[in-house]
Amino acid sequence: MRPFEYLSPTSRTQAISLLGAAWGNSEILAGGTDLLALMKDDVLSPKRLVNIKDIKDLRGVSLNAQGLRIGALTTLGDLADDETLKKSYPALNEAVLEAASPQIRNMATLGGNLCQRPRCWYFRSGLGLLPKDESGKELVADGENRYHAILGNEGPAKFVSPSTIVPILVAYGAKIRLEGPKGKRELPLEKFYVIPKSGTEREHDLRPNEIVTEVTLPSASDVKAAHYEIRQKEAFDWPLAVTGVALKMRGSNVESARIVLGYVAPVPWPAPEAERFLAGKPIDKETAQKAAEAALANAKPLSQNAYKVKLARVALTRAIMKAASGGAA
Repeated sequence: MRPFEYLSPTSRTQAISLLGAAWGNSEILAGGTDLLALMKDDVLSPKRLVNIKDIKDLRGVSLNAQGLRIGALTTLGDLADDETLKKSYPALNEAVLEAASPQIRNMATLGGNLCQRPRCWYFRSGLGLLPKDESGKELVADGENRYHAILGNEGPAKFVSPSTIVPILVAYGAKIRLEGPKGKRELPLEKFYVIPKSGTEREHDLRPNEIVTEVTLPSASDVKAAHYEIRQKEAFDWPLAVTGVALKMRGSNVESARIVLGYVAPVPWPAPEAERFLAGKPIDKETAQKAAEAALANAKPLSQNAYKVKLARVALTRAIMKAASGGAA
C-alpha cells in the first residue's frame, strides 16, 4: 500500500472541502471494506483519505408519513437489525441480510455499498473498467467472462453492477441524495448508475468532490415486494443473478410493477417489458414465467455466460411469485 494523507473531518462541509476536483487524488473512507482492498491491490492509490466516520448526522434510520430516510453512514449491520426496516420494508431487510457476512455487515455502510466498485477480475487486477490489450482489443468479449453482463453489454463495459441491495431499493422507488461544493442534489437511485463509454469515466454519477449523504424511500404501505438472488454456494458468495420486485395490486390483479435485475448488466437493470406484461393481470406461475421471459428477451450473452440468462429468468419468476404471496418464499 502506498503512503497517503489521512484526515478525519467532523462535518459535511469540512469533508467536501478536503476532496479534490479530479478522481485519483482523494478517496472517501467510510467502512473501508472495499476501498482498503483496492488500495492493497494497488488498483487505487489516493494521496489522501478523507475519513467521514465522525460525521454523526450521516447515520441513522427514520420513518415518517412520507417514507424512510437512511443515512449513508448507517452500517448494513444496523440496517439488518432495524425493526422499522423489518416491518415496513421487509424485502430490503432480507436483501441487507444476504448482502454480506456478519463481520462485513458490521463495518460496511449503506453509502459504501451503493458506491462499491465492480467485482470484475479484470478491474481488480488493475486493467481498468474497460480492459483492452496492447493492440486496443477488448479483453472481456473473448476472455474469461462467465460472470459478466448479459444485458447492456453492447459497448465496451461488460462488468456487472456489484450491489445486491440496489435492485430492491430501486424497485421500492429509492432516491439518493448527494452533497458537494455546489450544494445538494437528489436523483432517482437508478440514475446514479451509468455505463461508462471511455476509460476516464466512472460507473456512478458522483463527482470527485461529492459525498453520498442519505437514501430516501417512499411509503411502501401499499406495496408487495420481494428480493431474490441465486448464488453458486448457499454460504456467502457473490450472486449470479439478483432481482427486486415491487407490486401494487388492485384486487387480485397487478396495478403496477417495478422490476429490477442485478448482476446481469453494468447498471441495475430495469425490466419495463416485464412490468408492462404484468399490468392488469393476476399473478400465477405462468404469468410470472412469461414476464421473466419478456425481461430477458434482449439478453446478449458472451462466450461463457449464457447460463446466466436462464438463472435470471428463474430468479425473476420466483421473485414475482414471492412478492405476490406477500414475501413468502
